[in-house]
Amino acid sequence: MKSLKFRKTLSRLILNRTKKSTWRLFDDKDITSGDIVSFLIWESGEEFAKVRITFVKETAFGNLKKDDFEGHEKFVSDEEMYKLYSEYYRRKVDKCSIVKIIHFELI
Repeated sequence: MKSLKFRKTLSRLILNRTKKSTWRLFDDKDITSGDIVSFLIWESGEEFAKVRITFVKETAFGNLKKDDFEGHEKFVSDEEMYKLYSEYYRRKVDKCSIVKIIHFELI
């Protein structure tokens, strides 16, 4: 089964259904619509949810639209967003970086 890891703080948002999408870069898991995916806590590896992927879209960060932020945590600025994802992936992320937008539902 495919899996995705989330920081513990984000797992709480997923479980209370505030967070309904995730953005991933350099997707090596080939996540596609219809997949059943195990969500793990990044810090411990513990499973906290199983989800069904309902929608997947790829675009450049610079092309994100307002509806791409639906169900996702918000950012104060684009610079903050690029900095956070650069830290997550330990690679430079900017407006040209491709992001995979993944919507999901708890099962």
